[in-house]
Amino acid sequence: MGAVLSICIANWNTRDLLRACLQSLRANAPAVPHEILVTDNGSRVGTAGMVAAEFPAVRLFVNDANLGYAAGNNQLLRAARGRWLLLLNSDTEIDPALDPRALDTLVAHLEAHPFVGAVAARLVHPDGRTQRSCRGFPTAGAMAAEWTGLARLCPDRLGAYRMRGFDHQSFRTVDQPMAACLLLRRRAMQRIGLIDEQFPIFFNDVDLCLRLRRDGWRVDYLPAASIIHHGGASTRQLPLRMLRESRDSLLAFYEKQQGEGWGEVLSSLAGARPPPAPSLARRG
Repeated sequence: MGAVLSICIANWNTRDLLRACLQSLRANAPAVPHEILVTDNGSRVGTAGMVAAEFPAVRLFVNDANLGYAAGNNQLLRAARGRWLLLLNSDTEIDPALDPRALDTLVAHLEAHPFVGAVAARLVHPDGRTQRSCRGFPTAGAMAAEWTGLARLCPDRLGAYRMRGFDHQSFRTVDQPMAACLLLRRRAMQRIGLIDEQFPIFFNDVDLCLRLRRDGWRVDYLPAASIIHHGGASTRQLPLRMLRESRDSLLAFYEKQQGEGWGEVLSSLAGARPPPAPSLARRG
């Protein structure tokens, strides 16, 4: 039987964390038929050789340069054979003490809810703390509340962007969960297209979730599925560049999505309007 679940991991210079991630997947393998795909974006630390030697069953894609998170994952999504498409960060682990069946729980959720286009797991720090991994869409009002400090003063009423009133312990439909462990429905991706590569590192997940929502799909946060997430393993390597990238991606997001009003002012700083997102070929 072919793969039902395709686990897609884009990596850049996180060899040891990637090894731990792949070891955890091997030790706590999903019950559904699955495949693991890894792209190495020009790492300097022998990552591709490690994967080839220690995890020969992994489908490995090696790039000479760092294509970025979006393009690296699109490379894997195009090659994926599964009905379910999992975006999984290289700095995550399936922890048997926490939740050995996390990925099966995510798959079961999509199987049970055909109107859900994506579902995200609860992300947990190695010390056991739950990460605040869900946010609202960055509307003008929500961002203004953050930048003026009003969101901290009135978190329940004005903290929509960072979801300051949500404890991340209960199930709910959300705008945009972090894509560190995000399971996507292939049919939904066929309708909306792949990750938009004009957002190489940041805001590609925001754009993806907004396109899902506009196409009529629901995005859920499911704390019943929990995984370890170390967080920021790649972005910490270039902090100043990542700060600029985050700012530029936010501006590009407004250029693409907002169109008029406050978003139009920001979009004037972001450059030319981007091309449409690439598409996902149909399989099976």
